Amino acid sequence: GGSSSGSAAGVAAGLCRLALGTQTIGSITRPAAYCGVVGYKPTYDRISREGVIPLSPSLDHVGLFAGEVRGIRAAARILCRDWSPASTKARPVLGVPNGPYLERATVEGLEGFRAACKRLEASGYEVRTAPAMDDFAEIDARHRLIVAAEAAVVHRIWYERYGTLYHAKTVELIERGQAVTSEELHAALQGRERLRSELIARMEGAGVDLWLSPAAPGPAPRGLDSTGDPVMNLPWTNSGLPTLALPSGRSAEGLPLGLQIAAGWNCDEQLLEWGEQLQEALGPTVRRGG
Repeated sequence: GGSSSGSAAGVAAGLCRLALGTQTIGSITRPAAYCGVVGYKPTYDRISREGVIPLSPSLDHVGLFAGEVRGIRAAARILCRDWSPASTKARPVLGVPNGPYLERATVEGLEGFRAACKRLEASGYEVRTAPAMDDFAEIDARHRLIVAAEAAVVHRIWYERYGTLYHAKTVELIERGQAVTSEELHAALQGRERLRSELIARMEGAGVDLWLSPAAPGPAPRGLDSTGDPVMNLPWTNSGLPTLALPSGRSAEGLPLGLQIAAGWNCDEQLLEWGEQLQEALGPTVRRGG
């Protein structure tokens, strides 16, 4: 699942009840989905990044894994800046972002996602469809440009000294980032702010409290050649909105599938309160460690 796959696997295996993780594209949400545990990516910078070697400072997030949302909430109250008790409606209105973004999920991933939405509707939740991210290809490109450009800056001195020790994929990332101009980076960062505003405006316009989407394109890929595609997590990391990955079912081969829930800016308290309700509504679909 990416850089935090060990944290997710440790919780899933019952080796620990809580684990830290980091996400720059999808390395909290994706491994949580693959391992059948809960993964929490907070609003950007609500959990301090002090002491973390950065990859892309504008996009790096520190988050948490646990077997249940209530364990995440207990830790988030301590770790998140300016935490305050949530004041929420009894049940949120749930929104599905219709458009090219959802088309990036696999057939099996979409089937599992729709099945999870139907279970929530059967439990009394209203699920609405709302258009969003029509320019998803541009969002994807902007995010990857920021990661490459900022990684090149972070690693400039280390790469000059120890470039031969870097993994080939990291070399490609850094050298691609070295070619990005300051004007291109500035425009991409402005796009990040614009996406955040657009997603919040679409929520308000559609009367939606939370966005629903697949936590990964499908189940975990076979083998060790790939950690899986983080594309389903990318817009929420780019915008900095808080997300929660919940176990939501199994693939045809019995592998875990996850549901990704996104809330408004700094609405982490409400997200986690509602997340407890939604986890209960989804039911015991996979084994939860710890």
